[in-house]
Amino acid sequence: MVDELDREIISFLQYDGRMPLTKIATELDTTEGTVRRRVKQLIDNGTMQVVAIVEPHNMGWEEAAMIGISVQTNLLSSIADEIAKLPEVAYLFQAAGEFDLIAEVFCRDREHFVSFLNDKLQQISGVERTQSFMILKMHKLSYRWGEAGPPQFANQWNESVEHP
Repeated sequence: MVDELDREIISFLQYDGRMPLTKIATELDTTEGTVRRRVKQLIDNGTMQVVAIVEPHNMGWEEAAMIGISVQTNLLSSIADEIAKLPEVAYLFQAAGEFDLIAEVFCRDREHFVSFLNDKLQQISGVERTQSFMILKMHKLSYRWGEAGPPQFANQWNESVEHP
């Protein structure tokens, strides 16, 4: 179970995943060893990942879309498993409403996107219908949700820290 100290550590790392554990320990008035042990436990038990988040367009992935997917109800889990294996799919979730699943996909270009739709996604048995919502411009890409906010010392720590 995640306790208050874990939440505070997560908040710092959501804001800056490269923040030194010694700095987090100082800010939380605990030891670096405690922070290191807690971070290792959070990663080992699957509660947290520390990863690089990039702007997809800067990596050459020029087409992005959200795709609503209707599937045969009795096959939802197996279809979701198949869709999740597709490398273009960055995010996939089951939804309530018009669509059973919603996927966020990134493709190199328009041709790649059309190929993804026609030759991969719509070829999965049980996929009944899709509707694509092209992402024209990304206004925010952040995983700083929940309790993550800029630490009080953010301006002292790194002048380039961008505030949400």
